[in-house]
Amino acid sequence: MRWMASARPAIILALLIFVATNGQAAEQFSPYVGPDGTITLPADFRSWSYLGSWVVDSDEEDGGADGIHNVYTQPSTVEAYRGTGQFPDGAVLVKELLATETGDMTTGRVSHAKTTDGWFVMIKDSKGRFSDNPLWGNGWGWALFYSDNPAMTVTEDYKADCLPCHVPAKKDDWVYVRGYPVLKKPQ
Repeated sequence: MRWMASARPAIILALLIFVATNGQAAEQFSPYVGPDGTITLPADFRSWSYLGSWVVDSDEEDGGADGIHNVYTQPSTVEAYRGTGQFPDGAVLVKELLATETGDMTTGRVSHAKTTDGWFVMIKDSKGRFSDNPLWGNGWGWALFYSDNPAMTVTEDYKADCLPCHVPAKKDDWVYVRGYPVLKKPQ
């Protein structure tokens, strides 16, 4: 009985360490993911590292663009990718979808951003944490948010809603890294 009294502080300490490290590990995965795998749009993503832009051509004869897609990630993701060539667990990619306006300027015919249509968010999940959630798979969480309600994803199933557009980037972990020169190691 006496040994139990002397072991009690060690048991309590072990439990506290277990609870603290398990809670911390879950917290460190991503502050943009809820316990059930819900994905939220990071409010501060424009202060992150800018990866690059994509221009979506217009089918119209005005010579303009239908949209500009600017892509951002955390600075720590850029550093990790440069070191390993892999996106670290919890990395967040945000693609901002901008509608454009096209007109003539002194430099020629120009398309520029007019309004924000929405955002695509991808969150790296190398451990398959949410295998029962239809927003998660192929190593990522996938979500699309429209500008009229940035608090609610419109994605219902990443396999139908997101993955088909990413098939050409399958060999690069489903991300079009060729459009992001900042991910290359400086020479």
